[in-house]
Amino acid sequence: MESSETVKFSVETEREKEIKNTLQVVYQALTVKGYNPINQIIGYILSGDPTYITSFNNARNLLTKIERDEILEELVKSYIKNM
Repeated sequence: MESSETVKFSVETEREKEIKNTLQVVYQALTVKGYNPINQIIGYILSGDPTYITSFNNARNLLTKIERDEILEELVKSYIKNM
């Protein structure tokens, strides 16, 4: 039995995984503290001001270890992939 479907493999780098995991931690920390996580993350990306991110659960420290352009790149890739 032959299949004519193309099989796609997703190769995710360790850095991409780290960024995704960090964003999940940050999102959860902001949610737990009662913030709107989308607005806070956008505020941080646009301004570079780390006070947009809560220090709860080490979220601020984790996020500031990643360059903002890397975060934006990952978000755009994920958005395009899921269109």
